[in-house]
Amino acid sequence: MDTTTAPAVLSESPTKGPQDDAPWLTAEEQRLWRAHLEVSRLLMYQLERELQPYGLSNNDYTILVELSEAPQRRMRMTDLAVATLQSKSRLSHQITRMEAAGLVARDTCPGDRRGLFAVLTEQGWQTMRRIAPQHVRSVREHFIDRFDEDQVASMYEALAPIAEHLRELRGRG
Repeated sequence: MDTTTAPAVLSESPTKGPQDDAPWLTAEEQRLWRAHLEVSRLLMYQLERELQPYGLSNNDYTILVELSEAPQRRMRMTDLAVATLQSKSRLSHQITRMEAAGLVARDTCPGDRRGLFAVLTEQGWQTMRRIAPQHVRSVREHFIDRFDEDQVASMYEALAPIAEHLRELRGRG
């Protein structure tokens, strides 16, 4: 999509519903929104492509990061599901696949017979140590290095409140 020209903007709601009084996006707002969506999709696609030779998906990598940064490299499955924005069921399937690859293991929670920990194995830790430098280079090449120092600070200032708002909403849900 050419983001230099704004897409057509509807002047009225195509359907009637409970949000009829919601203001439509201006052409400039629509351009920003569409650029954000495109960058998000393309960036995640590219990062996923660059993890594939290692046999990992973005979700796998996110789980490895969360576990590598957790105390004792372990997290309760429910906490890991929240941290990775996955349902407990989806995370359980993902952990099963990662267990088969030797990257993680499950361990029981003392005092909670139903609770489980996801634990980063030594192989998982070594995988993180091997892949993280390449992943950081990719993030830098495809995202960070596209901004100058002032833009990095401005982007953080713009995005941090949105992330906080969405974390608060998720906490309520």
